Amino acid sequence: MGNFHPTIRHHHDFDAERDAKKLHKACKGMGTDEKAIIEILANRSSNQRQEVKQKFKTMYGKDLDGVLKSELSGKFETTALALLDRPCEFDAREIRKAMKGAGTNESLLIQILCTRVNQQIKSIKEAYKKLFDRDLESDVKSETSGYFRKILISLLQANRDEGLDINQDLAGQDAKRLYEAGEGRWGTEESEFNVILATRNYMQLRATFKAYEILHGKNIEDAIKSETSGDVKKAYLTIVQCTKDCQGYFAKKLNKAMKGAGTDEDALIRILVTRAEIDLETIKQRYQELYKKSLSDAVKSDTSGDFCKLLLALLH
Repeated sequence: MGNFHPTIRHHHDFDAERDAKKLHKACKGMGTDEKAIIEILANRSSNQRQEVKQKFKTMYGKDLDGVLKSELSGKFETTALALLDRPCEFDAREIRKAMKGAGTNESLLIQILCTRVNQQIKSIKEAYKKLFDRDLESDVKSETSGYFRKILISLLQANRDEGLDINQDLAGQDAKRLYEAGEGRWGTEESEFNVILATRNYMQLRATFKAYEILHGKNIEDAIKSETSGDVKKAYLTIVQCTKDCQGYFAKKLNKAMKGAGTDEDALIRILVTRAEIDLETIKQRYQELYKKSLSDAVKSDTSGDFCKLLLALLH
């Protein structure tokens, strides 16, 4: 996954009580002080925001999210509330939303479950249980089917090897297994794809994809595209893209969210909020390299008002 940088770090001169007071003042009386809200939410780490929430409740006897909900509106409100969740809670809510009601939003399941590391998946499962008193794995089982269900269930086990060691022999064997599983025998051997994509460490997978290209003269993405279709294809491709260039994957998703008519604000929120403390700085660099313009400029031209200001604050 390489060398990557967040845009939000631990705020040094942090005082939960002072922040709670400022937020209380920002939401009191006539009009709301959005600037103060942005200043605090976008410049604290997730753990610090949790402390502020706790302190706010202790001091004022009410929930900060409830107060912000009643004061704010639109996508600015959505983003502010997303920042008050722990990342695993936010992911859990998004996944629940994807599976609730009629129809399932498979793309959203893929975007979360195929891009998170073991610890994140474990935390999401716990948060899901705590928030909804439901079992994530059972819900995924009942909402999906076939090979797509299998890869998601495999990933939910959070058993990926997280070492950095590369075993070249294994890479060669895995590349051969992927080739044999794919070429013309698709449907009998898809479990090979599952095992390899869901359990090998990322460095090992990179070596396997390289070996595949050398052995078979085409890249693994082409093989997946020609052998699979629908959601399972999207899931496999997401794992491959994340393995090869995770920050590039998110940069492309951001570009797609802002391209053409209409903006997918929820995708913008999801990516900026969940990656801010992981690799958003590096995603910005990749965006610049891929699209020859800054991510901040793209956001500026596609959003407006306090929503825009909060997103820009997350990017700096």
